[in-house]
This record gives sequence, C-alpha cells and structure tokens, in this order.
Amino acid sequence: MSTSKDYMDFLLDQLSSLDGITCRRMMGEYLLYYRGKVAAYICDDRFLVRPVPSAIRLLPDAPYDSINTDGRKKYLRVDCVDDRDFLTQLLEEMYDELPFPKSKQ
Repeated sequence: MSTSKDYMDFLLDQLSSLDGITCRRMMGEYLLYYRGKVAAYICDDRFLVRPVPSAIRLLPDAPYDSINTDGRKKYLRVDCVDDRDFLTQLLEEMYDELPFPKSKQ
C-alpha cells in the first residue's frame, strides 16, 4: 500500500504554519523536508520521524515502525496527526538534531 495524496495534502495543511516545509514523492511514498532537512517519512499513510532525543521525549509511548520490509531502520510513528500545534512543536524541536542530507558529488 502506498500513501494517498489526500493524506499527504492533509499533513501539509497541518504543517502549513511552518516555513520551509516541502515534500518529495519516492516510489509511492514521501519524504517530508523541514528547512532542507529530512524531517519525516510518510509511508503507507503513516507519519514516521527519526528517533532523535527530542522526538523520544515528546513521544514517549509512540510505537516504532519500519519504513521498509527488512525492518532494520526503525522510526517513531506519530499517531496524533490531528494536533497541529503538537506537530509544529515536534518538528521545531527535532530540527537541530536532524542531519542535512548528504550531498551528491
């Protein structure tokens, strides 16, 4: 199953108060960028973030999910996507802990 455009549009609307939110479609799924950094993966209509310390603190009971079938990389699943203020706070607090994408040289 891939992520629906409606779900992605909903998330973009939820995050519309943040400057610098963009997304890129990849094989039916999406990467969500915040000011140039990968902030989340949107896979199978799930909002997944890296388990950086601020995300773990803000989502202490969140389940870990994988973005692929081998299950090696685990991400925190954000289930409270209806809460705009929380999503905004989450991405803002995570920003400094997220790496910039590697350059392609």
